[in-house]
Amino acid sequence: MDTNLKLENRRIQGVEMPHDVSLTLWFIFSGLKLMKSKPSGFEMGEEEGEDIYTQDGTIDINKKPAIKKKTGTWKACRFILVTEGCERLAYYGMGTNLVNYLKIRMNQGNAAAANNVTNWSGTCYFTPLIGAFLADAYLGRYWTIIYFSIIYVVGMALLTLTASVPGLTPVCTAGICHPNRFQTAMSFVALYLIALGTGGIKPCVSSFGADQFDDNDEKEKKHKASFFNWFYLSINVGALIASSVLVWIQMNVGWSWGFGIPAVAMAVAVAFFLFGTKLYRLQKPGGSPLTRIAQVLVSSLKKSKVVVPADESLLYETTDAESSIQGSRKLLHTDKFRFLDKAAVETEDDRAKQVANPWSLCTVTQVEELKSILRVLPIWASGILFCTVYNQMNTMFVLQGDTMDQYIGPDFKIPAASLSLFDTLSVIFWVPVYDRVIVPYARKFTGNERGFTHLQRMGIGLVISIFAMIVAGVLEVVRLDFVRRHNYYDLETVPMSVFWQVPQYFLVGCAEVFTFIGQLEFFYDQAPDATRSLCSALSLLTNALGNYLSTLLVTIVTHITTRNGNLGWIPDNLNRGHLDYFYWLVAILSLINFFIYLWIAKWYQYKKVAVQPH
Repeated sequence: MDTNLKLENRRIQGVEMPHDVSLTLWFIFSGLKLMKSKPSGFEMGEEEGEDIYTQDGTIDINKKPAIKKKTGTWKACRFILVTEGCERLAYYGMGTNLVNYLKIRMNQGNAAAANNVTNWSGTCYFTPLIGAFLADAYLGRYWTIIYFSIIYVVGMALLTLTASVPGLTPVCTAGICHPNRFQTAMSFVALYLIALGTGGIKPCVSSFGADQFDDNDEKEKKHKASFFNWFYLSINVGALIASSVLVWIQMNVGWSWGFGIPAVAMAVAVAFFLFGTKLYRLQKPGGSPLTRIAQVLVSSLKKSKVVVPADESLLYETTDAESSIQGSRKLLHTDKFRFLDKAAVETEDDRAKQVANPWSLCTVTQVEELKSILRVLPIWASGILFCTVYNQMNTMFVLQGDTMDQYIGPDFKIPAASLSLFDTLSVIFWVPVYDRVIVPYARKFTGNERGFTHLQRMGIGLVISIFAMIVAGVLEVVRLDFVRRHNYYDLETVPMSVFWQVPQYFLVGCAEVFTFIGQLEFFYDQAPDATRSLCSALSLLTNALGNYLSTLLVTIVTHITTRNGNLGWIPDNLNRGHLDYFYWLVAILSLINFFIYLWIAKWYQYKKVAVQPH
C-alpha cells in the first residue's frame, strides 16, 4: 500500500470515513464537510494470510475476481457518494419547482399542473421496478446505472432546450405564455425520459455502493452501515442546494439556467461514476428472479402431497461451493413457509433424471430466495404509513404554515413550503450524530456492531414519527385557541410565527435517519444477493404508496366530516376547521402500525448465508 495513503489513515471514535470523500464533497457541495478521516478499511485485507480476493463472488470491470486491496471499500464509495449527491441535486433541482414551470411556461391551471406533477412523481417511483429487474436479471447494477444515466442526461438536456431554444420555448406576451402542442409534447417527453432514467439509478446506486463491502469479511461488513448513513446524507445535501439555490435561480434568473444547472450536475454525476470504474466490485446478474420464483411455486404445487423430511440435510442442494444462481451465495434452510420446502424434496422421478428439472426440483437456496422475499414484505408494508407521515410535509404542514406569519422582519417573506429545509438540515445534523455518537454509545449496551439491529433502528424511527404528528397536532390546537381568543377566524394569516413549525420538521428529519436509512440497509442485507436491486425498488415504492394513502385518508375524512353541511376538518379556511383532528388520526394510525410492526419484528427470521469455504 502507498505510504502516503497509509499516513492519511485515521480513526475517530471507532467510526471511519475516507478523507478523500470530504475533500470531493466539500468542493462539489460548497463547503459541506462530511468526514475528516480515512477508515482503516483502506487497510482491509492487507494482513498476512488474508484472502487476496473477495469472498462474496464479486468481480471487477474486467470480469475477473475482485482483488480486495485494489477494489471496493471507501476508495470506491467516494465516487458513488458524489454521483448520488449530484444526481439528487439534478432531480430535486428540476422537480422541486416543476409545478411552477408547468403553470408559468406551459400555462396550466393549478389543478392540471398539480396532477401532472403528481403523475410524474408517481412514475418516478414505479420505474425503479423496471431498472431493478434488468439489473438483477441481465445487466448488473453497474451497467444499468450507466445505460439509464444516459437516458437521464438526454432527458435533462431536452428539458433545458425546451426552456431556452426558440421554437421549443413557448412565446410569452404580457406575462402569459402560449405553448403549442409540439412544445408541450417535447416538455413531457423530456420529463418522462427523466422518470425512466431515474428508474435505473434509484434502486441500483445504494445497493451498488453496499456491494463494495464484502459481506463475508467482518472487517469490511461493519463499515457497510456507515455507508448507508453517508449515502442518505449525500441525498439531502443535493436536495438542500436544489430546493434553495436552484429554486431561487428558476424564479429570479430564468428557467434556462434553472434547468441547465441540474443538467450539468447530472453530467458531472455520470462523469464521477465513470472515474471510479476500475475500483468497483460488481455482482453478477443472476437471471430472472420472476422465473425462479415461478419455478419454486410450480414445484411446490406439483409436490403438494409430498412429505417434507424432518432432516433438512435431505433437501436438495448443489454440491458445488457456489450457488446455482449466478451472483448469489448459498442460503441455509429456515423453518418459515415450510410448504415451499416441498420444491426441494427429491422424489424417485427427480433422481431418475441426469439433470434436475428446475420446474420440478429446486435447490434450497432457490427456495430460501423466495422465502426471504416473503419475509420482508410485512416489514415493507409497515413502512407505507411512515411515508404517509413523511409526505405531510408537502401537504398539511404547508397548509398549516400558510395560515401563520411567514415574515422575517418587515419585508422578507419565507414561503411555508420552504420550511422543509429544516427537515433536510435535521437529516444533515442527525446522520453524523447517529454515526459517531449514538452508534458507539448504543454498541456498549447492545453488543451489536451497528449499535441497533435493522428492525430496532426502523422501530425507533416509527416512534419518532408518532411524536412528530403529536407535535404538529399540539401546534394546531394552540393556533386554533389563539384564533378563538382573538376572533381571528377570517384572517388569512394569524399573527403567530411560522417558525413554530420547525420542531415538527426537525422530528420528521430525525425519524428519516432511523427509518429510511434503516430500510435501505435492511432491504439490502436481507434481500437475496440476486434480487437486491428489486427489493430496493420495493422499498422506494412505499413512498408512492404513502402518497396514495395520504390522499385516500384526506378523501375519506373530507367525505365523512362534511356531511350534513358541516365545514369538515380540512376546509378552505383552516381557522374554522380542525386540522388537529387529522393529525391525531394519523398519529393513532401510526401507533397501531407500530404495534403491528413490533409483532412482525418478533416473528421475523433473518436470512442465513452459507460462507463459502476457502
